Amino acid sequence: MTVSACTPADLDDPERHASGEVHQLWRWMRQHAPVHWHEPGDLPGFWSLTRYDDIRHAYQNPAVFSSGQGVLLRPTALGEDPGSGLTMALTDAPRHRALRGQVADRFSERCARSLAAEMRAEIRSVVTRAVEKGTCDVVHDIGARLSSHNIARLLGVEPDDREQLLRWSTEAFESGKPLTSHVPLMRYFIDMMYARMEIPADDAMGMFVNNEVQGDLLTETEILLGVENLVGASENAGLSIAAGVLALGSHPQQWQRLVRERDGGLVRTAVEEVLRWTSSATHSMRTATVDTVVQGRRIAAGDRVVLWIPSANRDESVFTEPDRFDLGRQPNRHLALGTGEHVCIGSTMARHQMRMLLETLVDLVAVIEPAGDMEPLRSITVNGPAYATVRLVARGR
Repeated sequence: MTVSACTPADLDDPERHASGEVHQLWRWMRQHAPVHWHEPGDLPGFWSLTRYDDIRHAYQNPAVFSSGQGVLLRPTALGEDPGSGLTMALTDAPRHRALRGQVADRFSERCARSLAAEMRAEIRSVVTRAVEKGTCDVVHDIGARLSSHNIARLLGVEPDDREQLLRWSTEAFESGKPLTSHVPLMRYFIDMMYARMEIPADDAMGMFVNNEVQGDLLTETEILLGVENLVGASENAGLSIAAGVLALGSHPQQWQRLVRERDGGLVRTAVEEVLRWTSSATHSMRTATVDTVVQGRRIAAGDRVVLWIPSANRDESVFTEPDRFDLGRQPNRHLALGTGEHVCIGSTMARHQMRMLLETLVDLVAVIEPAGDMEPLRSITVNGPAYATVRLVARGR
């Protein structure tokens, strides 16, 4: 890469992300500008961190790198994130721990195991339908459907309503606007919230409504913003699933290796490599609470600090041949789901769902291959395909 062809100023250009050029830029920045200041413009001024160790350090030091003022870059014209200080993602300890504890049981290993049969049956149904169609849009037909239905299941959405929730959330994601601006979606959750106030239930919505946080019940606004956080996170999970299936189709030798070695533990390492490779969350932002120094650069209290997650997961100092898709990669200490106090609350559930999907694909599918156009997302927040056609050929044909 030459700096004239692509410079750090291009990091806020969605087209650079869509084209994949951003990986070349991140590689250059890791070597030459690992801590880089971006002057304010449409976005506020911010520091970029691109090396694994620096990003991991920021994640694990919330007292210095706070989530309380927002975790995503927002155009200056939009002002501060309205959820700042109110939701699990946008708070620091001790409030963050209390909010996380409020619904943690619904995202635990125990809960994942209790739902395993239901989740596996749905995955099998979705894959079978895709195989029968011959070709499918892996983003909507597999990724979004599985992730949306799963978060709906955890929230307590009735099975008959889950397809409608998928349609509404897809509309909201495609609009680029906050989920809270999608009126039918939020009206549904408002009605559901009031229903849980009348009749408690052992689901995430019931926990938001009836479990106290630091001695108090959440306000209605806090409940709905908490639900929005969970539904919003399903977009990342769906993109990771879709991009993972695409990666298997684009790397047939790795796919065949998975088929051969599925009983030898390869599925477990494959899950982690899919998460690393896809890195569906493009960035996470923090705000410095005190003056600090990273790689010799002074970051002032109040400065925004952006952690570029895919860059960390391709850092040559941590991952051997980082641009190689290797289902057997070990060790694989990726940061796709974060680390530290703010590690994704759905990480256990996401790993279970991905493992079940890979096992189901191995059982039912002989060939995975791209079968048409693939349109990448144009975003600096999430990455992956906006849509992509794949062909799944049934085993035994």
